[in-house]
Amino acid sequence: MAGETASEQAGLKQDVFNYVIVGAGSAGCVLAARLTEDPSVSVLLLEAGSEDDADEIKIPAAFPTLFKTKWDWNYETTPQKHLDERRAYWPRMKALGGCSSMNAMIYIRGNRADYDGWRDEHGAQGWGYQDVLPYFIRAEHNSSLSGPYHGTDGPQRVEDRRYTHELTDAWVAAAVSAGIKPTEDFNGAEQEGAGRYQVTCHKGRRWSTADGYLRPALGRPNLTVRTGAHTTRVLLRGDRAVGVRYLRGGVEGTAHASVEVILSGGAVNSPQLLMLSGIGPADHLRELGIDVAVNLAGVGENLQDHPVTPMLWDTRNTTDLADFSTPLRLAQWQATGRGPLASNVGEGGAFFASRDGLPAPDLQILVAASGFYDNGLREPVGKRFTAGVTLVDVASRGRLRLRSANPLWRPEMDPAYFEEQVDMDAMLAGCRRAVDIAGESAIAAFLDGPSLPIRMDSDGDLVDHIRAWCQTLYHPVGTCAMGDGEDSVVDSQLRVHGVEGLRVVDASVMPTVPRGNTNAPTIMIAERAADLILGKTVIDTPAPR
Repeated sequence: MAGETASEQAGLKQDVFNYVIVGAGSAGCVLAARLTEDPSVSVLLLEAGSEDDADEIKIPAAFPTLFKTKWDWNYETTPQKHLDERRAYWPRMKALGGCSSMNAMIYIRGNRADYDGWRDEHGAQGWGYQDVLPYFIRAEHNSSLSGPYHGTDGPQRVEDRRYTHELTDAWVAAAVSAGIKPTEDFNGAEQEGAGRYQVTCHKGRRWSTADGYLRPALGRPNLTVRTGAHTTRVLLRGDRAVGVRYLRGGVEGTAHASVEVILSGGAVNSPQLLMLSGIGPADHLRELGIDVAVNLAGVGENLQDHPVTPMLWDTRNTTDLADFSTPLRLAQWQATGRGPLASNVGEGGAFFASRDGLPAPDLQILVAASGFYDNGLREPVGKRFTAGVTLVDVASRGRLRLRSANPLWRPEMDPAYFEEQVDMDAMLAGCRRAVDIAGESAIAAFLDGPSLPIRMDSDGDLVDHIRAWCQTLYHPVGTCAMGDGEDSVVDSQLRVHGVEGLRVVDASVMPTVPRGNTNAPTIMIAERAADLILGKTVIDTPAPR
């Protein structure tokens, strides 16, 4: 990796940098690239995982093959009361690019109401929709959309997918027939509608933040990247963060930050590291024998995630994406970036409200021309079609806690799925809507009856199915929430309360989970954070209203 000496690779040297960034994921790669645009700024980027050098990372349709492998942190939640006491599996990428190297590549920014809510309800000043839209635009390099809502020269490639299965378009037509308006842009003036999703790909290949931001910066002498470096503690001198300790190849290393330490480990790793460092709920830390440096009750609280319920039908007179995992199709994708392996699986869908009177959609459906359930880990059984009904406006709140003071132990995560009845009511309404859409002629011509659940007739059938099969959509946020309330962890500048020289920049700072896939919002947060950290004037380009 660029900029490393033999002694640094051995993890023996104690180094001093202006900024030490923990986590080379969706946010960390952005920060490292933006901060080192100033040649006078030195940055160390630490990543617990390895380089993102596997072919299956680049193949869009192959993303489920990364689950439960060396690339995966392989987390599980506590048993979930409202999911038949099941533990939910939470895949998180352990490599350069983080979850932008593992996700389904769906480019969704969220809803205007999300960001205005951050500002108005949580005290996150400067994070309203008008404030953040310019950063979405700065990040984006969209190959087909432009105008007031889109960027065309940013580092993050976004494109229309190079392959779309006929079942996706049939379902979109059915959704429109069922009363959902069509849309060609979920990130434009309005989010609500049914259509194809754009993807974070370039010429049919995944384009992560490691591709767009980090690699172009690797030749800079002021950037050092260390993979295989598991950060175990933030070092404090009084009430100031001065560096970190990390393990690399079984050897402990120390890196000092003359300006700031920045945590970008995500909604699991960042609160875990804060608590391991003595920053968190005092009683919980004392229970584990951790000396309390800062009593910050909100660390690990406010955990939110998007639950998704897979609804499956058998199909007829069509194909299944699973049929195309062949050497011939691989050769096609390698040569052209086209064909079924360029599918991101969740090719299209819709945003809509579960009931009248809501200010914004609270439901999303993602459709796949295959049987995608149990995180795509089941072997294909026949040809199937999936509608993943997703709750995107989540009322339930969970928490994350340490299980041990040992930094190598996984923390305990309880997203409290459906703890609030309003969440179950909305999910049930979404499943009913999915059943109704499946009855429309455009898609019904391809469906040969329900397969999971076998019965979709009554609310009881659907609730039983939700409890048995609902899973994560891989969007945990909120455990280091931004704002000015008692349970907030960072302020609007993303500075940790009560600690100088320490920020958190990742999905954990989101006060509420946005209505949609969370990768684009995480990139936006890092883009804006870079300006805040460097003291630049934040972008105030007038946004469309």
